Amino acid sequence: QILDLTKPSRRTQDHDEKFIASYCIKNYSAMSYNIVSVPNGGGAPEQSYSKLKAAGACENKGFAEMFKFEVPSLMVGTLDSLMNLSDELGRTDHIVESVVRKIEKTHSELSLLTKRSDTALTVGGVPPTRYIQQFAWDYAKYPNRRPLKELVQLISGGVAAVDEELKQLGTGYADKVAALSDSMRRKQGNLLIADLNDALKPNDMKDIAVHDTDYLVTVFVAVPKVLTESFEGEVKTGRLGDMIVGFGGPDWSNDKTNLGQPVKFGKQIDRTTKTGSPIVPESLQRVKEDADSALYALTILKGQIKAGYVEGGQYVSGSNIDFLPDFVKACKEKRYIVRDFKYDPTQASKSAMLLEQMQVEVEGMKTGLTRWCRTHYGEAFVAWMHIKVIRVFVESVLRYGLPVDFTAVLYMTKKGKE
Repeated sequence: QILDLTKPSRRTQDHDEKFIASYCIKNYSAMSYNIVSVPNGGGAPEQSYSKLKAAGACENKGFAEMFKFEVPSLMVGTLDSLMNLSDELGRTDHIVESVVRKIEKTHSELSLLTKRSDTALTVGGVPPTRYIQQFAWDYAKYPNRRPLKELVQLISGGVAAVDEELKQLGTGYADKVAALSDSMRRKQGNLLIADLNDALKPNDMKDIAVHDTDYLVTVFVAVPKVLTESFEGEVKTGRLGDMIVGFGGPDWSNDKTNLGQPVKFGKQIDRTTKTGSPIVPESLQRVKEDADSALYALTILKGQIKAGYVEGGQYVSGSNIDFLPDFVKACKEKRYIVRDFKYDPTQASKSAMLLEQMQVEVEGMKTGLTRWCRTHYGEAFVAWMHIKVIRVFVESVLRYGLPVDFTAVLYMTKKGKE
């Protein structure tokens, strides 16, 4: 009977030699490995070894290739502690394996980007398959006379640090790649998204009047080609943003009777009883167009002052109302895009230099992350193998009892013979 330790199973103290414990390591070079332990039953380990070889790794039953597997003499502790540790080991094994797989996936993706095949992951300088077959406990790093719980915490703590570092490096690299992709998209996109300092040439701007004073500001609006006619019509008729500017109040131009008299004024007047657009008439200019969109420049009022008032004998100053946010919102509702842009003829060369610098940074981070994966993969894989060995030890003691007397081997299962 073979028990797969990757799944929950009943525990027993049965010492029947047919009762063995098996642990599977899958997906390495299209092969799977099984660590198998059997009780010696008071006999020599060589007898158990021979029986295991005859069971699945001989000429008549050539299901697998078999290797001797070292399980060190670890501290047993109490039965209760072993049973609790058995449950914890299952979770730890899953977590450590997930870190190993993350590093493999990250390295694989980076290798595809670099198109290099000479950066295979290794464990201690050898392929993972050879490390599994030649496994030896690292007594210096994981002293076998330390309590098992401490050993598990030591191993899982080291792997958690590796996982956290991978997350930070991966996030940093992903953010940098996203920023580069966004810059490339803007450089190659239409006027709705492109970097306008790249898209606009001095010849495009030579006849464009640009204002930025205390009262006026020129904005650039990108409009899809299918909407240019309606956009120009709304601007010329003053319908675009016609609820933004409030100019209601006493009409002294038509009725001068109360001019200078203490009539309603200041905060007592609702200036929004009459509204209009902040666009300066006749200021619309077409700057540039492409196959998908057109870019316009138009000048708008910057804002207006809300009247001050006297309260409790104290004068309260009026506040400034900025028209630009409301104008941007009004344009967005009509699918017109107000571009956040100030023309700078020197910015195009700066943008090209910045893009080149970002490309260099991405390549550097890619190389660094690849090197990190190659360095830390072995550390995570070694930790994973040691967790497996501890699992084999703990499950074997729980199944076969004390004193500790079992033999472990490694089966490399042939494809299709699992």
